[in-house]
Amino acid sequence: MAKCAICGKGAHFGNNVSHSHRRSNRIWKSNVKSVKCIVNGTPKRLYVCTSCLRSGAVERA
Repeated sequence: MAKCAICGKGAHFGNNVSHSHRRSNRIWKSNVKSVKCIVNGTPKRLYVCTSCLRSGAVERA
């Protein structure tokens, strides 16, 4: 679900690194909102990241 319908931005994976330098897996989820947008003249509900919302890449309904 955490994937932008406009730019395709999704989750990123990496490591938590403790003070003793032991590593464990972690995930960074993108800030994705459920938004009602105009697509081909009709309102549709999409998952859109906040950077696309701020840049005006989406016409909200």
